[in-house]
Amino acid sequence: MTGKLFDVPRQALAGLCALLALAGVIMLTAMADSTMQPLPASAPDGEFSAERALRHLERFATEPRPIGSRAGERARDYLAGQLRAAGLDVRVQRAVGANTSAGLASFGQVDNIVATAKGSDPTGTVVIAAHYDSAAMGPGASDDAAAVAAMLETVRALKGTALRNDLVLLMSDGEEDGVLGAEAFVREHPLGRKGGVLLNWEARGVSGPSLMFQTSRNNAGLVETFADAVPHPRGDSTLGELYRLLPNNTDFTPMAKNGFTGMNFAYIEGSSRYHTADDSLAHLDRGSLQHHGSNMLALTRALGGADLEALAADHDVTYFRIFGTMVTYPNALVWPLAGLAAAAVAGLAVLARRRRLVSLPRLAVAAASGVVPLLLAAALAQGLWEVLVAWRPAYDGMGGLLHRPQAFQAAVVVLAALALLCWYLPLRRRLGPGALAIGALVWPAALGLLCAQVAPGMSYVLTLPALFCALGGTAAILLRDAARNVAAFQVTAVTLGAVMAAALLPALARTAFDGMGLALGGVPALVLAIFGLTVVPIIELCLPERRQSLVPLATAGLAVLLVPIGLARDGFDPANPLRTHLAYVMDADTRTASWVSADAEPPAWTRRYVSGHDTRPLPPGYARGTSLWTGRAPATTGAAEPRVTVLGRDGDTVRLRVTTGRAARSVTLRVERPITAATAAADGLTPVSVDVTGVRSNTWPGEIRFRGLPGTGAEISLRVPGADRFRLTAIAETDGLQRVPGFVPRPKGVVAATREDGDLVAVTRTYEISAR
Repeated sequence: MTGKLFDVPRQALAGLCALLALAGVIMLTAMADSTMQPLPASAPDGEFSAERALRHLERFATEPRPIGSRAGERARDYLAGQLRAAGLDVRVQRAVGANTSAGLASFGQVDNIVATAKGSDPTGTVVIAAHYDSAAMGPGASDDAAAVAAMLETVRALKGTALRNDLVLLMSDGEEDGVLGAEAFVREHPLGRKGGVLLNWEARGVSGPSLMFQTSRNNAGLVETFADAVPHPRGDSTLGELYRLLPNNTDFTPMAKNGFTGMNFAYIEGSSRYHTADDSLAHLDRGSLQHHGSNMLALTRALGGADLEALAADHDVTYFRIFGTMVTYPNALVWPLAGLAAAAVAGLAVLARRRRLVSLPRLAVAAASGVVPLLLAAALAQGLWEVLVAWRPAYDGMGGLLHRPQAFQAAVVVLAALALLCWYLPLRRRLGPGALAIGALVWPAALGLLCAQVAPGMSYVLTLPALFCALGGTAAILLRDAARNVAAFQVTAVTLGAVMAAALLPALARTAFDGMGLALGGVPALVLAIFGLTVVPIIELCLPERRQSLVPLATAGLAVLLVPIGLARDGFDPANPLRTHLAYVMDADTRTASWVSADAEPPAWTRRYVSGHDTRPLPPGYARGTSLWTGRAPATTGAAEPRVTVLGRDGDTVRLRVTTGRAARSVTLRVERPITAATAAADGLTPVSVDVTGVRSNTWPGEIRFRGLPGTGAEISLRVPGADRFRLTAIAETDGLQRVPGFVPRPKGVVAATREDGDLVAVTRTYEISAR
């Protein structure tokens, strides 16, 4: 029994029509997920205008604003002044923020801007949050100045509106260095300890729709408010589940951990500009700014007038958009829907067996083999990335977020199709098209069940395609026995069954491309392969009657052809610059200086400074990584130098005073032994203590950073268990390389890489700390 689910005349034409219909669904879904048109400054006063918000950006978002910088201070003063002029009560919270990761304790002196407006009859507090600092490599027009400017325009649009609830605007500092400002806010500020409903705004690119990509737990009331209040809601519960799997965090993270409920928003397209000099006003999509602001204004009005206590819920909801409509349902339905999809696939199998279209052994083999195209598609996509990096090493420094990746993304799509064909064609004659079509649906149904357990908000993207495809296949078989000349209805039934898969899965793959890039191309390839499994009956229609073996060869040839096309199209130029890493390092103890680059293959400009891999001249503990490029550099004078004074030692804990003379913006301490705890204090500010676990990789095992170091320095304590003696290298870090003798600025078409120790003058001293 190796039959088909249905047999139609002119199957190639029928298959082409079915594919065109599904392609139309995919295009309509993409169009429905677009961003908004920006409104001009002449828009009504009560509406959000991107052009009005842009005027603020022109005042404070034209230069990098890292924590502790003069540009950051200028931005702080401008923003606080604008909020005061709008009639809000504005205070600047100065504190020490803290964060930890493996072997690392990060601290920083932050200046959070906290503006408040009292509600008329408050049921709670609405907090709008965004960070005004930027990465050191660029002006951060999108990340996160756009959201900060949107806050100012939202306040203007709310003028004259009496909100029921208290409103807090938090413009945090130090987000880029470990969400330091938000951490200090929830730990020390009364409003941070009070909690409330949080709306946090971010960006991981320079364009695209504003996506609601994360919520707090028990989000039913919040999602309902979002779906009802926002004129153009974008985002789905899959994004929240995926985000939990990634190592990233935002200001939302510490605030949610400390009792805030709320939602997190970002746009993520154009991510090759993220954290670079090209995150600028020139590249900011005005429609993304409009979408951010329109959502912010609508939610502020809705939550500002709501009974916030009534929004509390005891469950999450699944939410997603399809054909322009936001669909939500309680997660209590996740398991029933997943079970229904599995039952529908099982019912299709039983029906096909009774109609003698499949046999149980063949069906079992088909189902078991369905994992092959999934794994093969992911492997081929990851292999493609390795090929691209080998051919163009500069891609490695971009983390897979390329300027013009469309040809490579198309190659991933083709490779997913190739993986499907390499599975389907060899088994087609042995197992039969019907068995393979039904066996293929086992995987989205089974993965839907798995997600129902581990990631409920993601289950729908697998469960619903499996359910509808199974229903479509069942209808096709039943129509087969109902009457003659029903081939068109059978094809229509299967195509309609695949519409849900076409609406959900390619859109998820596109989001994965935007958010993860080609370095993790296996993720969108896996999603696309799952989509392929749902349309196996349509693939059968499209296969030629003869010489079917030529189809995978042609598919492989297309994938190969797309690679040089992509390389030619994605070359670097002034509009789409190359990234390169460079730092200047001087050992103040020996007056030996070096240029250092972590590029895999430094470009011509960087090779002016580095020529080999000799790391011996570098200070003890400085080298991070095993393949650094280095070169001799002239010693400089006048740069900030670190000074470490031992204030005392109590067992394993050492108290230090760290200064930099002519103040550097930051100081880093690297310790040759693991550390388990650290405390930092600055004059007049509350000390902060953190526990540290694990060790740093590819460098000395313990590290402490203090960003935004005040001119008077900081007092730092560290616990180094079981070490009577250990070495500590202090590194004073000053932004910019312009003062180094012989430095020639980067030419057009070359920008600083996103590695945090780049474009720094790093001056070091090494100390031996003893028991006495």
